[in-house]
Parts: sequence; C-alpha cells; structure tokens
Amino acid sequence: MLSTSLLRALPSRAGRLVPSLRRYASSHGSPYNEPSGWLFGEKPLPPGQKRKREEWEWIWYIGMIGTMGVASVLLYYKPDTSINAWALKEAKARMEARGEKTDYP
Repeated sequence: MLSTSLLRALPSRAGRLVPSLRRYASSHGSPYNEPSGWLFGEKPLPPGQKRKREEWEWIWYIGMIGTMGVASVLLYYKPDTSINAWALKEAKARMEARGEKTDYP
C-alpha cells in the first residue's frame, strides 16, 4: 500500500503540472476577432475608388476555376460503369451468341 505522505504529495504535484502545460498551449491572444460592423471587416470605399486585391486572391480564383473546369471535363467523359450499362451489354452479347435479334423493329 502507498504511504499517506505519498498520497498527499500526488495531488499537489499533479496540480503543479497542469498550469505549466496550459501556459504553453495558447498564444494569449484574443479568442476571436472583435466585430467591426463592416462586411468581412473591410470599410466601404468612397465612390470612384477600386478595392485593392490581395496577393493570394488571383491564385485562389485561378485555382478554383481551373479545378472546377478540369473536374467538369473529367466527369463529362467519365466511362459509364453503372450496373444497367453492364447488364445491357451482357444481355446483347448473350442474345447474339444464341443467334437472336437484339434490336426491336
């Protein structure tokens, strides 16, 4: 069995370890961005002025549009692998092997 002095020392040691771990686990910054009342945090520009784009925006636009374009082309030309298409080909092959007509006049 554990001695009583050891049992008393365990909780105090555990209590000392937790704050030291918690201290290094956060950046001590604000937990969220304070609401400013502006859409996306940007103030509206006076009339006649254009918004200056950030460096990453064009890369994001080109990447997103390019990815959607490539995905749409690949989906358009994707082979038909449904069970119905396979069954139709199999049925036509079996009917032709037996010498039956496969088209309806």
